[in-house]
Amino acid sequence: MEISAAGRLEVRITAADVGKRVSVRRLNEAGDTAEKFTDTVGVLTSWDNGVLVITRKSGEGVHIPESSLVAGKIVASAPARRRGPAASYEELARVAARAWRPVESERLGEWELRAASGFTRRANSVLPLGDPGMPLDAALTAVRRWYGERGLPAYVQTATGAEGTEEMLCAELERRGWEREVTAELWTGGLAPVADRAEGAGVVLSREVDGAWLSRYGRKGVSDVALRVLGSGPSVWFATVPGADAPAAIGRCVVDGRWASFAAVEVDPAQRRRGLATAVLAALARRALDEGASAAWLQVEADNTAARALYTGMGFAAHHAYHHYREPADTGTDR
Repeated sequence: MEISAAGRLEVRITAADVGKRVSVRRLNEAGDTAEKFTDTVGVLTSWDNGVLVITRKSGEGVHIPESSLVAGKIVASAPARRRGPAASYEELARVAARAWRPVESERLGEWELRAASGFTRRANSVLPLGDPGMPLDAALTAVRRWYGERGLPAYVQTATGAEGTEEMLCAELERRGWEREVTAELWTGGLAPVADRAEGAGVVLSREVDGAWLSRYGRKGVSDVALRVLGSGPSVWFATVPGADAPAAIGRCVVDGRWASFAAVEVDPAQRRRGLATAVLAALARRALDEGASAAWLQVEADNTAARALYTGMGFAAHHAYHHYREPADTGTDR
């Protein structure tokens, strides 16, 4: 917190600092908590009518009465990463998009509208990297119309928690009634430590997905559209650990320059805790190393404690959070 020469806490932020990353301390209301003060760090996304809204790394918006502030300052735009490969949000967002391509896309300025008959939100959402080339309300109207013409709900994929992420857009969407349905995190790590974790014996790699792999895949009733999405990417590999009736474990990897992505790592519940997920990841990592990759990324849900423990042990760490905002159910706006 900012402390004056006289030793007093000071508020050194104003409404003019909206859009900047700040750290504030506020006085708790009586009965709120045993602690007298609460500290909040995030992006100042609004300061209206005596209330600040600070969007944390998780995407949560914290409303703070101006009257409760006792200290505040601007802080670095993103905390220094203690481990893992350095990467900007934009680089990772573009790499992630190339690893999971829609079957149809269209540009709206610098935004990309993506559709794949509803197979996963990632392939059926707007990737808003930059300016849509028109005011936000007009852009959102165009987005809703585009998805409505395809019989799909409109989603916008945003991110928070790193330099260049979209806290301001998140706040604007929420003000317009868009609902955040899904939040997950993108983690990054070095590729070589993953390859060194296990021998990967018994893991079969293939360029194409087959019926056996799909029988273990968590999404049932996979369509031709889904197969096109699964097979999309610069260099795609599918891993299978054969089993009696169905694979004991599977995984998917996309190699794209220095990056390798891991996804769809699934293990037969009856065979968990035998190192099969580690073996799948190690086999895919070695293939990615052979193709020149050096870094890895993956996506993990906040409540998937087993996966988070596994990836932490492999040296991965969270880079940013990402979210899917769904259009309001009824805004009275003509699509």
